[in-house]
Amino acid sequence: MDMKGLLDSFNYAISGFIYAVRTQRNMKIHMVAAIGVILFSLFTNITKAELLALFISITMVMSAELLNTAIESAIDATTNHYHPLAKIAKNAAAAAVLLTAMNALVVGYFIFWEEITTFTYRGVQLIKHSSPYLVLVILIIVALSVILTKAVVGEGTPLKGGMPSGHAAIAFSLATIISYLSDSTIAITLSYLMAVIVAQSRVDSKVHSIKEVLVGGVLGFLVTILIFRVFAL
Repeated sequence: MDMKGLLDSFNYAISGFIYAVRTQRNMKIHMVAAIGVILFSLFTNITKAELLALFISITMVMSAELLNTAIESAIDATTNHYHPLAKIAKNAAAAAVLLTAMNALVVGYFIFWEEITTFTYRGVQLIKHSSPYLVLVILIIVALSVILTKAVVGEGTPLKGGMPSGHAAIAFSLATIISYLSDSTIAITLSYLMAVIVAQSRVDSKVHSIKEVLVGGVLGFLVTILIFRVFAL
């Protein structure tokens, strides 16, 4: 294979990946989750072996989703009517994605559980003994991060629409703050449930897309965690 053919094969592969990210909702979710996990891993003390296991798990999930997309596209291109075998093929491909995602969750649990519990304990102690203005500072930084992101992306206005959702960012930031302040599992669960409801309301009102509220939620969560981490140093 000559150099041009090699470059073309890479271009075709990258095009397939970009197509999946643009058109498949689950692929978007996998991308956001992968970015969030990788960013979080930068603030932990995981070993090289654990990082390798993490990358392998992420690669497996995305590869399964790409194969699922390929199988669905091939079936849709060759079948213009319902066929039980086509349904079986699509369901089996979706099951492969589910299995790899479950494996990734298990890997993440074993890698991050001790770090998360230790970090949460330190964070709770930090909040309880820190300035009462820290929560206000966090919310201001989250809001500024949303406005800055919207300015860079060039979508929507600072208070309405565009990437990312400011309401989702603030809601998930507040839920994360509550998870540090409260020892009640019910309170923590309800706070995140309310954050999900806020995000869903932005989608239902057609102000934001699912992708925009997902990015907003992840942004609010990560910025809050990052600030706690910085103050804990």
